Amino acid sequence: MYPFPFPLALLSALGAAAIPTHGPVPRAQVSSVNTMTSAQLSALAPYTEFARAAYCPPSIVQGWTCGQACQAVPDFQVSLTGGDGNAIQYYYVGYWPSSNSVVVAHQGTDPTQLLSDLTDVVIVMENLDPTLFPGVDSSVQVHSGFANEHAKTAPIVLNQVKSLISQYGATSVTLVGHSLGGALAELDCMFMALNLPHNITIKGVTYGTPRVGNPAWAALFDATISDFQRINNEKDVVPIVPGRFLGFSHVMGEVHIIQPNDAVECPGRRNSSLVYPPQSSNTWIFLGDDDATDAQCTIKTVPDIFGGDILNHLGPYQGIYIGTVYCT
Repeated sequence: MYPFPFPLALLSALGAAAIPTHGPVPRAQVSSVNTMTSAQLSALAPYTEFARAAYCPPSIVQGWTCGQACQAVPDFQVSLTGGDGNAIQYYYVGYWPSSNSVVVAHQGTDPTQLLSDLTDVVIVMENLDPTLFPGVDSSVQVHSGFANEHAKTAPIVLNQVKSLISQYGATSVTLVGHSLGGALAELDCMFMALNLPHNITIKGVTYGTPRVGNPAWAALFDATISDFQRINNEKDVVPIVPGRFLGFSHVMGEVHIIQPNDAVECPGRRNSSLVYPPQSSNTWIFLGDDDATDAQCTIKTVPDIFGGDILNHLGPYQGIYIGTVYCT
């Protein structure tokens, strides 16, 4: 049920499928821990506000009247809202003229409940639904709960994204979320990449995101989605669950906020013995083995759930807190 090794057959299958990379490859430049500049940190603020707004009820997100989060990105135009915050997490879709991008955001969940669920030793992984994720090898598996939650809104969200691309001539789709919403945004990145034209750039920015799938998922994601940042705050414990001993592995793109105004980009690790150049394309597929040995990155800062602080899950992310109580 929980495959630890990365099957070489999957690498061949992925090469044959020639799943293309969407967008630029900024992470290729992160080969060691890089201190982020103040400009880089400031540039994250709109995405943080989008994630924050996802916790607000659709009734006030629809008119983009959700208080500080909405005021921080005044030109954003909401076209679809949904969810009830219970059976289906809140979500919204809209057009962001400043970036000529369609934005999709998903609500997270109560961090203490999420941590309880994700530290359960009986966590089921499942294959991706081939009707939503066409062409993905069956060795790729993700957290069953995340996959099921994603499937509830995936078709309606995709239809709206396609409509906005057509209406505005958008050149990119941006997926954001915090906590469970971050896991849904990670799944959305791959979902959009497999269901939109290849000239549409896919960008993901997530906050306090748990591990979503197995090493095969991480390798596929890293080979397909190049513009992705998952931001971890100080000693937040959620990013270290579900545990690697259960067969889960993070994708690359970690940004670790060590303290306010002090953050680093973490390179992730690639095992060179598992680098494979597919024979039929120019795509390279890597396995990020999630060992994160850099002292400034999350897994060394928070070696286990007892060494973390669940309150860091809520922020501040450069002065911005994310959660239901911060929809003001």
